[in-house]
Order: sequence, then C-alpha cells, then structure tokens
Amino acid sequence: MAYSEEIHASAEEIKAQYPEGRERSALLPLLHLVQSVDGYITPEGTAFCAEKLGITKAQVQAVSTFYTMYKRNPTGDWLVSVCTNTMCDALGGQKIYDRLSDHLKVGHDETTADGKITLEHAECLAACDYGPVMTVNYEFFDNMDEEQALEVVNQLQEGKIPVPSRGAPLCTLKQISVQLAGYGDERDEGNAGTGAGDSTLVGLQLAAEHGVTAPQFDPDTPLVSKEEAQ
Repeated sequence: MAYSEEIHASAEEIKAQYPEGRERSALLPLLHLVQSVDGYITPEGTAFCAEKLGITKAQVQAVSTFYTMYKRNPTGDWLVSVCTNTMCDALGGQKIYDRLSDHLKVGHDETTADGKITLEHAECLAACDYGPVMTVNYEFFDNMDEEQALEVVNQLQEGKIPVPSRGAPLCTLKQISVQLAGYGDERDEGNAGTGAGDSTLVGLQLAAEHGVTAPQFDPDTPLVSKEEAQ
C-alpha cells in the first residue's frame, strides 16, 4: 500500500531524532509506525522502513522477526497476551490461556474469525508479583483467574472496554502502536488510568521507612574511559 504524506512526515520526524550517521537506530519506532497503519509488519511496511533508513529489507526483517511486539500476520484490535512462564504458570497462567483458547477457538498468535481478538502466550510480562498476569494491548490485568480473564475477553467481544489493573485506559493495537512509535496519547482520557500497584511500591515504602536513599552523585562529573581513569 502507499503510505500517506502524514506517515512519510512522521517517519522523517522520527529519523531526525537520531544523530547523523546513526539514523538506522530509528528502525524500532518506524516499525511501530507502519504497524499503526497496517496492524502488522507487511512487505510494504518492511520496504518503507528500508527505504527511509537506507538499509536492506533483509536487515529490517531481521529486526522485525526478532521482537514479538512486531506482528507478522494481520492482528486484531485487541491483543490478549497471557503469561505462561514459570511463576505465572505455577499460579495458573497456562490454565487461563487454555480457557481463553477454547473460548475463542484460536491458538497462539491466531485471530478470531471476526478479526477482533488475537491471543498469544507470553514468555514473561515482567509482573511476577502480580501473577497470574495477562495484558490487553500491553496494559496489565493482574492476579487473574480463569473466570476473571474470561470476563475481560467477553467484554471485548461485546464491544465494551474493560479497565486494566494498572496503566492507561485501553486503546486499539493500532493506536498503541502510534504511542510506541514515540507519539503521545491524544485521547483526553489517556492520562486517566490507574497508578502503580501496591506490590510495586513495597520497595519504595521500605526504603522510606528505613531511610534508604540512592547514592548521591555530581551530575557535572565528566565521563572518562577506563584507560583515562587509570
């Protein structure tokens, strides 16, 4: 597909944020940008990124196929990721995944017949203290069980928007891809989400109670190489 002038302008804006000679570092946000248009990384999106950065399509594909956040196939508005790694699995993560898989009649990285929901099992969602955990478009639903997870998915199927345990209100995968490309949430309600959970704050609370602070440093201290320090 031909990308709009707006997407071309956004790509140039992203590219300009990187030092001359290192523009290829813009590849990650550019991939999110084209995914915000297509819903996944298409051959056209791959060619677009390669052309913008002066690299080969093979180099773009090497990156886009490495990271799971870049999708290789058409993906629904709602990406439901269930952690099935060791901690969450021990707490019931695999059972949650299996229940949703049976309900939606899809397997890993597959999308429902109506094109709305894509299900995937995730190796880790970096929230072991809230397990079992799942995300919808990378927003967290903590301490899930099978029935709670099913209720979240039922709401999505009914066109309702469930409220995450933490983070911003849900938006579609294409919308979150715009944010991952480096642009702010333009929704008025984008900043109306919930804050950090209690488990996340335990370390901070203990530090405050015991007077523990980070080591002080002088921000004006010059950076030197290992050889210079010797």
